[in-house]
Amino acid sequence: MTFQPTSMKRVKAFFYRIYMAYLFIFCCIDLEPWEQVVIHTFSTTVVTMVAFTAYVFIPIHLRLAFQFFLQLLK
Repeated sequence: MTFQPTSMKRVKAFFYRIYMAYLFIFCCIDLEPWEQVVIHTFSTTVVTMVAFTAYVFIPIHLRLAFQFFLQLLK
């Protein structure tokens, strides 16, 4: 499989669209640079906390649900 420059351009364009959508959703284009830093820090913190919570608690709940339903089958 060869690496094609056009595929890299498509990936770059995709992430650029995602970033621009993020800027429009949070109205970061109209903010001053220090306000942008605050918004970026807050949103990154929230996304990180949600990902960590999902990583920690979803497996526990799935295990408990499987145990509950396996007891019903016995």
